[in-house]
Amino acid sequence: MLAIRMQRLGRKGHPTYRIVVQDVRQTPSSGKYVALLGSYDPHTKQNTLVKEKAEFYLSNGAQPSERVARLFTAEGIKLPDWVKQPSDHTRTVKNAEKLRKNRPAEPEAEAPAEEPAAEAETPAEEPANA
Repeated sequence: MLAIRMQRLGRKGHPTYRIVVQDVRQTPSSGKYVALLGSYDPHTKQNTLVKEKAEFYLSNGAQPSERVARLFTAEGIKLPDWVKQPSDHTRTVKNAEKLRKNRPAEPEAEAPAEEPAAEAETPAEEPANA
């Protein structure tokens, strides 16, 4: 079975990707691929794809990864019906009530000003020596 996936290239901290057709038993980093469909640079969002090759391999059963499926739909390549479309994730926040912006406002300026004044007014008691 064939997979259409991204193969990482580039230096440390600045990746670029090849979009390749590869046997699913090979790892993407193995370097062995059946066909080269194009490249993708995530920093500049530039991609070069050979649409005819991509449509050929999709029609013959190659399964694209989620990221490649997103790139194909952005480029206007029609995906077959059996390809699972990546869903748009909606982010949820765990424990939203604990966020600082959702807490009730506390009067911070008044509380510290009153405490030192209260301590200064009370006289210190001296122990009685017999």
